[in-house]
Amino acid sequence: MFVLIAGGGRTGTQLATMLLSQNHEVHVIENRPEVLERLHKELPTEVIYEGFAADPHVLEQAGGATAHVIAACTTSDAENLIISYLARMLFKTQRTIARINDPRNAWLFNETFHVDVALNQAEVMARLIEEEMSLGDMMTLLKLRRGDYSLVEEKIPPGALAVGIAIKDLALPESCVIASVIRHGKIILPRGVTTFDIGDEVLAITDRNGAEALSHLFAAPQDRTKKDLTKGNR
Repeated sequence: MFVLIAGGGRTGTQLATMLLSQNHEVHVIENRPEVLERLHKELPTEVIYEGFAADPHVLEQAGGATAHVIAACTTSDAENLIISYLARMLFKTQRTIARINDPRNAWLFNETFHVDVALNQAEVMARLIEEEMSLGDMMTLLKLRRGDYSLVEEKIPPGALAVGIAIKDLALPESCVIASVIRHGKIILPRGVTTFDIGDEVLAITDRNGAEALSHLFAAPQDRTKKDLTKGNR
């Protein structure tokens, strides 16, 4: 895969380093002298292109016409929008990714400017904090499908509502699937009749609503009381 990265700041450099380690073709565009000096120390010289990333000619010289993905990672939201627009309209790029620097501009990063994936770091951080605060001991292992679904893990404590109950009788949302149960170090492939024991480590693929349902079923009695009180005060 050929990825063209516009912006050689820390975000762009980290992305380029990761992609190069996976044997992808990468080009990075940057025009700031101090950043270019650092880039030449951290990346192979042949992947670095000097110029203003929002300039169509610079994008073309860096390989915009053949890039599978163009990632706009500059520190300017306006430039990132222009780059995404040019990528689709001028080069027919298959995929565009744009970084949002100012959360107040997030509403602009949509199909109008041909942004396929908008990376709002402030929103990602806020969601992670909210999940950690509301889901108790449940651990998110992996985000799936742009963050709509997650692979989560939780260990069942004494007194949890799910103890001794068969999966088919838990009335879980359709968006929640129990992937596996680890019991005494051994993996159990769950069936509808599988019941949960104290100490089971449960892996599930679920959306936000399913995660909340699991958190309630797998919580210790004192944690359920705290959550119920919190909901009652909203």
